[in-house]
Order: sequence, then C-alpha cells, then structure tokens
Amino acid sequence: MVTTAVVEWLLEDADPALRWKVERDLLHEPEEVWKATKAKVATEGFGKRLLELQDADGQWAGGAYFPGGYDMRGAEAGQPWTATTWTLTTLREWGTDAAALGRTAALLAENSRWDYDGLPYWGGEVDCCINAMTVSNGLWLGVDVHDNVAWFVEHQLEDGGWNCEWVEGATRSSFHSTLNSLKGLLDYEVATGGTEESKEARKQGEEYLLKRNLFRRLSTGEPVAEWVDVFRYPLRWQYSVLNAADYFRRAALHDGTAPEPRVEEAVGRIEAQRQPDGTWVQAGRHPGRMWFEVDVAAGERSKWVTLYGARVLEWWDNG
Repeated sequence: MVTTAVVEWLLEDADPALRWKVERDLLHEPEEVWKATKAKVATEGFGKRLLELQDADGQWAGGAYFPGGYDMRGAEAGQPWTATTWTLTTLREWGTDAAALGRTAALLAENSRWDYDGLPYWGGEVDCCINAMTVSNGLWLGVDVHDNVAWFVEHQLEDGGWNCEWVEGATRSSFHSTLNSLKGLLDYEVATGGTEESKEARKQGEEYLLKRNLFRRLSTGEPVAEWVDVFRYPLRWQYSVLNAADYFRRAALHDGTAPEPRVEEAVGRIEAQRQPDGTWVQAGRHPGRMWFEVDVAAGERSKWVTLYGARVLEWWDNG
C-alpha cells in the first residue's frame, strides 16, 4: 500500500498532468477534485508548453511521425519524439482537454501525411503501434475511427496478437505491438462500447499476453527479453511488465472484473523493484529529441514510474 510520505512526495511541486492522476488513482479524491486539477493541464506546466509549440498547420515539428525533413539514415541517437503523433499522444495521456486543441483534427486532415506512402493522417498507415495511437488520439479529438479499428480486426495474427513487422512478412506477434494495439482497442471500447469484432479482438490479444504471464516465452517459459523489467517514463512504444500490468488494471476496471490471476508473476516483478522508501527509480528514458524533459535522470526516484507502480500494486492488493 502506498504510504502517506510517498503520496506527499508525489504531490510536491507536481505538474497538473501528474497531480490529477495521483488524486484520482491513489488518493481516490471526489471526481470534482481531480477533474479540477485535470482541467489545468492545458493552461499550466507541461501541457501548456506543448500546446504552445504547435505549428500553424496543426502539426508539431512539421511532420506526422517524424519531424519534417528528418533523415532516418542520419547519425542522430534514437528517434525524435517531437512530431505530431508523439506530441498528441503525450497531451492525451496527460489528460489535456480536447477543446484546447481547437481545430487540430481538421487541420491534420488537411495538412498532415504519414511518412509511409504519404497516406492521409487520420486514415492510419501500416504500423500497429502508430495506428493504435491514431485510434486513441482520434477518439479524443472527435474523429471517426471505426475503419481504423476494423483494420486491427483484419490484421490480427493467428496467435492472437499483432506485429508491426507484418508488412515485412512477420507471422508471430510482438509483445510491444500487441500491447499498443490493445490500448487502442480498449480506448475505442471505453469511448463507444466497441463492436463485437473489436471486443473479441481485444480479448484474444489479452489472452496472447496472459498465456505468457506478461513476460515469458511460450516455448521455453523464460523471460522474453531483459526489457520486460525496464521501467521508464515516458513509456513510448516499449513493452514492460509495468506498462502491461497497468493496461490490465485499466481493462479490469472497465470490464468490472477482478485482477486476472495470470498477472500475479508480473506484479511480483514490479513489486521487486520498489525501493525501501516505497518509490521506483527511472531506468533512463528512450534516447532521441524531446521538446523538454518531464522526468528525472536514470537511477533517480521517478514520480511517474512510482505513480504507475503504486497504482498497479494497489489495484492488485484490493482486487
């Protein structure tokens, strides 16, 4: 259980993007309290700064997924995180009021094209993770994403998950691609009720991860890779047991169900990284250009990672 000292530390000088989640998920404040804090995301701190960086054409950094003019063959370390899709995803995950984005959805429909084949922005492209963010961001901004969701049903692999490399011939699912696809499908279901096809696709995708206890290879039972235990913020596209368990927390709350027993081992790995003072440390963010830093350096106590870890453990313990 999260201690008073940890909660006080989380709230100390906290940006509204973090504070409202602590109020809702750990303090269980009345809705009017955390919603009042959430409303400040667009007018204060991190959220306000990102909104002010938007281009006149509705994009950020002049591009859809990569900044305009970005050379993917260049020597820059890591991919940049400043273009439209990543900025929109960040603003949405922070809880920014869609009204603060004004005509952004329409402007992107007019002006933004994917790096892949110049496809129209809201139509999505061929990458599962990109398309999942497009679904979630579109729902947030009032775009009709029904066809985008149908794409996930059509492109679900035989083993129940998804793989962004399907276009290159991949037939086995990826932990990363599957989790990101599930996030988009869950957002669609929360917002619209979903379709029978999308709900079945979500359940099959969840089963793909649950069969593997969220971190094991089905073939050997061994951890699929070291990254399952790498806890970092911002989350970006990368899979970890913390990222996955937080998804299953949200899915269970939406479904009104108890925690799935097959998540237990993953929760144990999350708990194992909790420090004696009840916090979690930052593993180090993904390399690449950012608009500005939003969390601490590697090895330091992270308020964002601690929020995720604490609310997963509370959900599990109270389930």
